Amino acid sequence: MGNIRVLTVDDSALMRQLLASLLSRDADIEVVGAAPDPYIAREKIKALDPDVLTLDVEMPKMDGLTFLEKLMRGHPMPVVMVSSLTEAGCETTLRALELGAVDFITKPKIDLREGMEDVAQDLIAKIKAAARATVRPRQAAASNEPMPRKLLESAMIKTTDTIIAIGSSTGGTEAVKEVLEVLPANTPPILITQHMPERFTKTWADRLNSLSRISVKEAQDGDSVLPGHALVAPGSYHMTLVRSGARYSVKINQDPPVNRHRPSVDVMFDSVARVAGRNAVGVILTGMGGDGAKGMLAMKQVGAHTIAQDEASCVVFGMPKEAIKLGAVDKVLPLSAIAASMLVRVSDPSQNGGS
Repeated sequence: MGNIRVLTVDDSALMRQLLASLLSRDADIEVVGAAPDPYIAREKIKALDPDVLTLDVEMPKMDGLTFLEKLMRGHPMPVVMVSSLTEAGCETTLRALELGAVDFITKPKIDLREGMEDVAQDLIAKIKAAARATVRPRQAAASNEPMPRKLLESAMIKTTDTIIAIGSSTGGTEAVKEVLEVLPANTPPILITQHMPERFTKTWADRLNSLSRISVKEAQDGDSVLPGHALVAPGSYHMTLVRSGARYSVKINQDPPVNRHRPSVDVMFDSVARVAGRNAVGVILTGMGGDGAKGMLAMKQVGAHTIAQDEASCVVFGMPKEAIKLGAVDKVLPLSAIAASMLVRVSDPSQNGGS
């Protein structure tokens, strides 16, 4: 991959020093500079031309969001946010992802030096993914926003007996939003696993709920799986589908991480394959790594219909690519076509074959 040139932007001298020493351990990463505020950052971006920026959310002179918005309009580039686990930090980070940040890591609440050691591997992986990410200029998105989204019609749905399972990671917060916000109120039940730490999942679910005609919430153990409702796996917990008679519900557990993730998309997809069989649609969206590929193959093998996001519309084409490589995918589609395809393909139990 060659050297990934990183500029760190943080008002804390300790944090700038920690980021430089942790990132420099990786042979593929070169920290080319650091800036204590956005004004100095702007000059250093011009002078140093970094590949990736790490950006603190809360900073003096100009907050991280204002700077990010200006940056994405004038000089779009991959940005990894460094955020706090507070409620305000969650809100701000989700807004940053909307504005075009590729990913984020959370700052440890106590003992910064020790805590940053724990997240170093994750941060390095995210910076490497960001360097390969597709970053779209912000004004292109802004010019499309006044156009009303075409909402999908209930008539596309053949049956509500089907479970839709969606897995995503890097870039997924926006991708899932794009899928959910066009769905009709009587969409079949949806389960969502997005790689995200605890606290963030509730804030994100509430945000999706406010934008969608379906009801979206962070899942709790034993929640019923119902048409018109989407359940989001809580950060730090796996979510699985279970069935009792005709009733579907979810179980939440803290079994060990799978593919280094908890929640894991594979865990959710495997349970949907076992419990719902062919009466399911599996969707894998943008994300780093291979989580979800094997689970999607299990779904396809029992006759469920499987959809992957195409490379051109992904921020990071990791998870869909791995699922496609395994032969787990029936259809590869641009993000804008996935919601409609999901509904049209909601399998009619009287038909044979899941695809």
